[in-house]
Amino acid sequence: MRAAYGYSGQKCSANSRVYVQTAVKDRFIRMLKERLSSVEVQDPRAKTTFMGPIINQAALETFKQAVKDAKEDGGKIVFGGKVLTKGPLKRGFYVEPTVVSDLDVDHDLFNRELFVPFLVVGELKTLKEALAEANDTDYGLTAGIFSEDKKEVAEFMDKIQFGVVYANRSGGATTGAWPGPQSFVGWKASGSTGKGIGGPSYLLTFLREQSQTVVS
Repeated sequence: MRAAYGYSGQKCSANSRVYVQTAVKDRFIRMLKERLSSVEVQDPRAKTTFMGPIINQAALETFKQAVKDAKEDGGKIVFGGKVLTKGPLKRGFYVEPTVVSDLDVDHDLFNRELFVPFLVVGELKTLKEALAEANDTDYGLTAGIFSEDKKEVAEFMDKIQFGVVYANRSGGATTGAWPGPQSFVGWKASGSTGKGIGGPSYLLTFLREQSQTVVS
């Protein structure tokens, strides 16, 4: 929930898709809905605000189109999906945190970069399937896994094609980086060098090489 809806989903590391094993899908969605039911979209100037508006009219149209596409293509809006216009929210671009399930995992919404509070949940049976779907994208910034199986975690770390990856992280699941112990790096279209900001390789980008020859 924090990874998908913090800053209203408007950050490069926001969680926009989740692949859930069939056996726990219903429980996962139920727990996510319970968490979201306590989230109130508010004026961003209030100290208690967790989720405020999205940035502009273009973002609002992106949100509305995503909801429309999901409904038309057989998706189920399990939470949210509405634009908020009442009371103090009538001025600005406020939308509900939204969760969509039951779309085919090859649907465009699993790969489209939206930058709005919109999460798609895909159902898969195996980690192998989930890895294949997760890696089937032009981007590769952040990804995470929750598993009690150490072999699954090791397989995930070995095969996931993303720059910043987590396992069993409660404080945001897939989003952001820990300053100091973990650098911030993007693969594929999420970066240009594959070197992480704050990592040991990044320091070298501030240096110049010089080849010297002295004849005496």
